[in-house]
Amino acid sequence: MSNSDPNNRNRLAPSPPEPKPMPPSSWAKKTGFRPKFSGETNATDSGPITTPPPNVDIEAGRVRTPATTNGVAQGDKPPVPVPPPPAMAKKRRDSDGVQKNSVPSTNGQATAAAEQPPPRRNARHEEVVDGLPVEVEEFVSRHAHMKYELRDSPGLVPIGVYGVQHYFSMLGSLVLIPLVIVPAMGGTHEETSMVVSTVLFVSGVTTLLHIAFGARLPLIQGPSFVYLAPALAIINSPEFQGLNGNKFKHIMKELQGAIIIGSAFQALLGYTGLMSLLVRLINPVVVAPTIAAVGLSFYSYGFPLVGTCIEIGAVQILVAVVFSLYLRKISVLGHRIFLIYAVPLGLAITWAFAFLLTEAGAYSYKGCDINIPASNMVSEHCRKHFSRMRHCRVDTSQALLSSPWFRFPYPLQWGTPVFHWKMALVMCVVSLISSVDSVGTYHASSLLVASRPPTTGVLSRGIGLEGLSSVLAGLWGTGAGSVTLTENVHTIAVTKMGSRWAVQLGACFLIVLSLVGKVGGFIASIPEVMVAGLLCFMWAMLTALGLSNLRYSEAGSSRNIIIVGLSLFFSLSIPAYFQQYGISPNSNLSVPNYFQPYIVASHGPIHSKYGGLDYVLNTLFSLHMVIAFLVAVILDNTVPGSKVERGVYVWSEAEVARREPAVANDYELPLRIGRIFRWVKWVGL
Repeated sequence: MSNSDPNNRNRLAPSPPEPKPMPPSSWAKKTGFRPKFSGETNATDSGPITTPPPNVDIEAGRVRTPATTNGVAQGDKPPVPVPPPPAMAKKRRDSDGVQKNSVPSTNGQATAAAEQPPPRRNARHEEVVDGLPVEVEEFVSRHAHMKYELRDSPGLVPIGVYGVQHYFSMLGSLVLIPLVIVPAMGGTHEETSMVVSTVLFVSGVTTLLHIAFGARLPLIQGPSFVYLAPALAIINSPEFQGLNGNKFKHIMKELQGAIIIGSAFQALLGYTGLMSLLVRLINPVVVAPTIAAVGLSFYSYGFPLVGTCIEIGAVQILVAVVFSLYLRKISVLGHRIFLIYAVPLGLAITWAFAFLLTEAGAYSYKGCDINIPASNMVSEHCRKHFSRMRHCRVDTSQALLSSPWFRFPYPLQWGTPVFHWKMALVMCVVSLISSVDSVGTYHASSLLVASRPPTTGVLSRGIGLEGLSSVLAGLWGTGAGSVTLTENVHTIAVTKMGSRWAVQLGACFLIVLSLVGKVGGFIASIPEVMVAGLLCFMWAMLTALGLSNLRYSEAGSSRNIIIVGLSLFFSLSIPAYFQQYGISPNSNLSVPNYFQPYIVASHGPIHSKYGGLDYVLNTLFSLHMVIAFLVAVILDNTVPGSKVERGVYVWSEAEVARREPAVANDYELPLRIGRIFRWVKWVGL
């Protein structure tokens, strides 16, 4: 930087100094972004723990001015004399073909006056602050660990391999929800197979739509765990308890209607620009406990079901943990196969282990037939071991044999959706929580793969298209909305693959795979206890991913600690009050123990003369993520705190984004469609 001493201003250094990074005035610094995003993105797989600099007052949100001597801060070395800046700023051309001027900053900070280093191969590691080019050290470090960035297309074979890898690494997030909700609705193995195939088809189609016309980030769309708890609450509604014939189709049509209305509300939030206003209230301190509460909310379902066959369920969890933690650094042909494929590899090994136990006769009992219902068994011996045979044996499902080789999922395959306003209101709130999840995912993924974060218009456009995608999911009947999966961020960081071409090619592969009925049948035949073991691992990952959003804020701030702590505690305690209200220890309920938290609509504490309103309020206040969001968003936006302390998301300015070709190429709609809708300021650049 230029020397402030006038006597040394015209004296050159004996040797050219090494260029120093620019002052931390970028949006990445404002959000607290650290170049070492995750241990998985570093060559050593673990980075040093970063602490706030000693001259930063976290609570006050300001920088303490150090004592200076002759214009030099005490404890710092004097600056190396460098030549003065030329009268006429030098111009250079970046990789997108636009010249940028290097002139002194207007924010009161002196700009670097050292000679420009030779142009780098990729100038997309630069961003413009107030219209000026600023070299951001964090982005150089971050992009150096990515194999492919957003617009990279290395060739058909590489992107095909990475695209398939991307989807296989997220297999659990895509297929586990149907394996939970379809049996809960009374569906057969064949119907489970059909729903799985439908989920794969809709996920592929909506991913293509979102990358082309949504946020344009390499994010897989699919059934989010955000929809699981409200779906189970609707499934266990009192009016459905007495159904016998066609119970699955009847409940699915009710679920479809609720999802369609809630998704239309989400599309309205996005395409009317309301989301660009609501996003001002959504920051890391809000996103973190909200998403963490989604994972923590299923603690009553996970291990209680694993315990029905502990020797298989525990092995499933143990194998996933060993692969993802102890063997995560083992690389084969440049791929960390155990970390990337922890779920499918763990499933394969545990399934083989369970198959050997079944064939060895470990779960065969003399005179007992698993195909006979427990109520029709005469022998007390057989009734005693019926649960163990049903949960531990791997040959009880006929889904693979009964599923066809070819099946095309089509809309309204379960019948015409049924609309009830009380269930639709619940799903409208759920779609808002899903949008909060997507805001955090958009921001975190853009730090990894894009030149800059999206504008609020691009964010609104992405949320709007997620709403339309979930409407398609409701029409096809997947049982959940099709939105951005939180696990995308972890997958991108681990695979180091951020090319949207790879994700699009993988989506095409997923669509083709969904047309093979045997694939859905194979997935539907996964034993229930193994599904529960995988879900324990996935929900723990989801909780950790939610809390990881705190890295953008000052996590050591007492303000943030108290807000997050209160949000998480009340997200567990208040729903527990609603779920346990009116249930005595000796109550004879018609649902399994792990589904009891979702029958709250029939016995919740809110009672009035409006039964529908009682249903909505009892159900919403029994959902952990709703309570976490309400507590966090109120406290974070009312308790004083600086932007640095809160980690306020800083989105790209629309005017600056239009002037920077790298940002325009990242987020502009294809085929010049954006020019047609340029007047719609809130859904574009």
